[in-house]
Amino acid sequence: MEDKSIFLQVFGDTPINRVMDFLIVHEEFDYSMKDIAENSGVGYATLKLFWPNLEKTKIVTLTREIGNAKLYRLNLDSSTVQRFKEFYWETIKMQTRELLLKAVSK
Repeated sequence: MEDKSIFLQVFGDTPINRVMDFLIVHEEFDYSMKDIAENSGVGYATLKLFWPNLEKTKIVTLTREIGNAKLYRLNLDSSTVQRFKEFYWETIKMQTRELLLKAVSK
């Protein structure tokens, strides 16, 4: 992950934040754990450390299985995920607004 998202700049470039950042931005699709690790810039072994908790707390949900591959996506039915998404996008909006105001005032 070359460029950090505004969310990662504000809340830290940690593995779980990277995964949540990726899953929120790409919420319309489902992915294997391997794809989530690769696309979020997190090592697969690291993802496996906290993935069971994301499943247990219903942050992510299994959508389908293709052969041995299990595909997951953000659990959009979860009130926790809904609130986190609101928080995520509000953070992006506020930080973008501040950046634009700084650029205009120069």
